[in-house]
Amino acid sequence: MLEFGSRIKQLRKQKELTQEQLAKRLWVSKSIISSYESGNKFPSLDILIKLAYTFNVSTDYLLGVDKRQFIDVTDLSSRQIEILNRTIDEFRRK
Repeated sequence: MLEFGSRIKQLRKQKELTQEQLAKRLWVSKSIISSYESGNKFPSLDILIKLAYTFNVSTDYLLGVDKRQFIDVTDLSSRQIEILNRTIDEFRRK
């Protein structure tokens, strides 16, 4: 459960959201978000799905089942996707 909390916190910070801002998006209190991040509480299935949607990750990633994080390229052109893939390949070489 601690891994779940640290992932939520990491993803929240990547999106530059405060706990309060994330709480408002999910219609929960700030203290609930704090409880998730500290590993004291686990979300309902409904909130877990909302978290995955908010952060554009799978529920498996949030739960620690899958270590891979994905990038949504839905609205990008094939040229933009090609550039992203080359950039990712370059980072992996280093």
